Amino acid sequence: MTTLRAEPGADDVRAAPTPTGHLAHNYHPLPVRLVSGEGAWVRDATGTAYLDLLAGYSALNFGHRHPALVAAAHAQLDRLTLTSRAFDHDLLDVFADRLAGLLAPLLPADLVLPMNTGAEAVETAVKAARKWGYDVKGVPDGRATIVVASGNFHGRTTTIVSFSSDDDARHGFGPYTPGFRVVPYGDADALAAAVDETTVAVLLEPVQGEAGVIVPPAGYLAAARAVCDRAGALLVLDEIQSGLGRTGTTLACELAGVRPDLVTLGKALGGGIVPVSAVVGRGDVLGVLTPGTHGSTFGGNPLACAVGLAVIDLLETGEPQAMARELGAHLHARLAAMVDDGLLLGTRGVGLWAGVDVDPAWGTGRDLSEALLARRVLVKDTHGSTVRIAPPLTISRGDLDQGLDALGDALR
Repeated sequence: MTTLRAEPGADDVRAAPTPTGHLAHNYHPLPVRLVSGEGAWVRDATGTAYLDLLAGYSALNFGHRHPALVAAAHAQLDRLTLTSRAFDHDLLDVFADRLAGLLAPLLPADLVLPMNTGAEAVETAVKAARKWGYDVKGVPDGRATIVVASGNFHGRTTTIVSFSSDDDARHGFGPYTPGFRVVPYGDADALAAAVDETTVAVLLEPVQGEAGVIVPPAGYLAAARAVCDRAGALLVLDEIQSGLGRTGTTLACELAGVRPDLVTLGKALGGGIVPVSAVVGRGDVLGVLTPGTHGSTFGGNPLACAVGLAVIDLLETGEPQAMARELGAHLHARLAAMVDDGLLLGTRGVGLWAGVDVDPAWGTGRDLSEALLARRVLVKDTHGSTVRIAPPLTISRGDLDQGLDALGDALR
């Protein structure tokens, strides 16, 4: 097992006062308190090491404390951390240009609008699509519609939960924002039937992460692209979890050969160090947002740009994407063998990303997550019987096998 080196200040963490119960209970975490991390490994206050097969829901694609990302953050902390958007800084245009350059082969990356969280990026895309619909497409004011898919997870703001099919995320937060049409994910005919002259955008995840790593049928994204082209609507792809290497490609939409009009990014864009998100896409769409119509005090701050630039440096090498392809093939082969052996009901995924279905006769996804925690492996359940596996793209094959061995042992 990998041994994490001692961290400065670790003793101080262990000596911290016991929590007194003031934290709001909007999460149900596994019973472990982490204090340090390195690569694919984290450690609790007792010094026990755990293999991280969740990677912050893809925010830690490059592992914990990647040296290049930490160095970029440290260097920027000594220079400038925030100006607000009242003033420019020396990295803002550089970040936008580099990110656009990375994505230019994959979509019309004319403009980049930096934000902080993934939910903010989605809200930004929704606002831009609606305003474009009114100002450019000519949809009557107040009548714009956006088609979305059931099982989606785009965030938890009041607008976004208005079109969520997850009752936990939605119930009790009405009145709900109108203007969204929900259709079954993967059903191209239902999507086409929901689009009309008021439709300004179709918003989809190329792979649904929170739903259990659901990969759509072949041709689905291409069909969505064709529907949008016929209707003069925008195709907006949420690549916050699927993007930046996770699927073995820079963006998941590459696998389908589909070019969206807008893409939302987050999580891995901040390298697991700072929240960084962005909307990238057509200039005539993002260009409808003018001074005063949209903004964020921290969006595109110097520290975020410094880390984001270091992330782009890593992605430009192609190495993270290649690792996700190579190790992903190994991951899916081993999981398929567990299905064949009757240990799992099913498995699906792409790249270094998988959802596995537990037999209810064995237990729940939470039960399996806790069984793996006891074996010093970290995963997280979703929707009852499903567990997600999404290790850092930097994980070694040996460490990945150690985690999969633990999975098989827990299921037996």
